[in-house]
Amino acid sequence: METIRTENFESEVTRWIAGRIATAQEDGGIFRLSLCGGGTPGPVYRRLAEWEDIDWERVLLTFGDERAVGPEHEDSNYRMVKEALIDPARIPGSNVVRICGEMDPAEAAERCEGQLKKLAQIAGEAVFVHDLVLLGMGGDGHTASLFPGTEALHETERWVVPNFVPKFDSWRITMTYPLIAAAKEVAFLVNGAGKHAVAEEAIGGQNDHPAGRVRGEGVRWFIGG
Repeated sequence: METIRTENFESEVTRWIAGRIATAQEDGGIFRLSLCGGGTPGPVYRRLAEWEDIDWERVLLTFGDERAVGPEHEDSNYRMVKEALIDPARIPGSNVVRICGEMDPAEAAERCEGQLKKLAQIAGEAVFVHDLVLLGMGGDGHTASLFPGTEALHETERWVVPNFVPKFDSWRITMTYPLIAAAKEVAFLVNGAGKHAVAEEAIGGQNDHPAGRVRGEGVRWFIGG
C-alpha cells in the first residue's frame, strides 16, 4: 500500500490514471476502469476527457456505487460522470456498465452483477477483474456505499448489492469487497484537509473504517489539500 500526498491533486491524479490507461492500451487490450462519485473526482474526470493519449473506445467503465435515483437526477453518480467524462470524451454507451438507480435496488444490483459476470465468463475469470478501481472516502470512513454499520460490509460472495443506509434513510447500490479485492489496482482519491485525520486512521488500520478494509500491494491513497 502506498500513500501519495500532493499539493497538485487534480493534475497529479489525472496524470497517474491516464498513464495507467495508456500503458495498458499499448498491448491493444480493453482497460477496465471503475469510477467513484462525489465532488472530488469530477475535475479529474474532466481533465481525463481531454487527455490525448487515451483511446476511449477501448475503455470499459463501471461504477463503484449509485444512489437510488434515475440517470437524470442531480444526485446521480452516472449523471456526474456523463457530464464530466462520457460525453466530452465521446465514450460509446456500449462501453459503460451503468448501475440503474431508477430500478428497485435489488434488481439494479442483480442486473449490474449479471453484466459483470457475463464479461468475466468471456474472459475466463472467477471474479471480474478491474484494471483500476477509483474510490472516494467520506468523513465517516465509508467508501463506495459501504457505510459503517451496514449489511454490505459483511458480504463475501456477491459483487454488487443493495445496501440500506440508515443515516440517509435510503438505499444505495454498491460494489462489495470481493469485487474491489479482485482489481489489479485501487486508488483512493481524498482531497481536502477535513478528511485527512480519517484517512490517516484508515490507512493505519487504527479504526474500523470501511475504507481501511481495502488493503494490499496494489492500493494507493492520493491525499490532497
